[in-house]
Amino acid sequence: MPICTLLTDFGLADGFVGAVKGVLLSGAPSAQLIDLSHEVPPGDLEHGAFVLAQAVPLYPAGSVHVAVVDPGVGTAREPVVVRHGGVLLVGPNNGLFSRLAPAPHDIFVISNVLWLRPRPSATFHGRDVFAPAAAALLSGSPPEDAGPRLPRDRWVRLPARTPSDAPWGMMGEVVHVDRFGNLISNLPGTAGFARVHLEPAGPTLEIARTYGDVAPGAALAYVGSGGKLEIAIRDGHAARALAAGRGTPVRGLR
Repeated sequence: MPICTLLTDFGLADGFVGAVKGVLLSGAPSAQLIDLSHEVPPGDLEHGAFVLAQAVPLYPAGSVHVAVVDPGVGTAREPVVVRHGGVLLVGPNNGLFSRLAPAPHDIFVISNVLWLRPRPSATFHGRDVFAPAAAALLSGSPPEDAGPRLPRDRWVRLPARTPSDAPWGMMGEVVHVDRFGNLISNLPGTAGFARVHLEPAGPTLEIARTYGDVAPGAALAYVGSGGKLEIAIRDGHAARALAAGRGTPVRGLR
């Protein structure tokens, strides 16, 4: 049974996700559809890219991953099929896949009319372009049939967010806030930091192992499940309590 995951910013209040699934199952009725998330904030490419980078590597080779966070839908940005790391990615060339695949193996522009629904809407490529393209892949068509290769210099990447070394340790930043309000940084958990400081005037925290190491309501730093240093408040919402969010500087101190 072929696996297809879905990530969108559509939410579940309307029928958009259901429409995409209907097209997918009409073209590939044996596909196993798995929702990664449909709660990406509208148009938030960084959030969507983070989720993809965390989840897609856990899926088996041969799976197809459809991602639609597409504020430029209907513009000149290309709809693409991407071959990377043994899986296939389907979505817009707008940076959404670039945290997962900064330098993909192959990129194909979806232009084959047989891979599209008739008269595609300019505002719903998830249903009319990406879903039928994914269905073709799930049914055994090779990605080369999607259309011409995209030149590598046209692959869109989100701005690099790489921590920098310093004499006292490393300067990073918050790159994601999860639904619990935890602040996930880009500082590697393997760097051997003794403490973490949230800029500009936030707490300086010793590295703990897990939430239960501190009292309810206390802040802590720890190595999260994704291997990066995180800051949380036990039984609380760190982003609100510490007035921090994506882009807030974080120091890793040795």
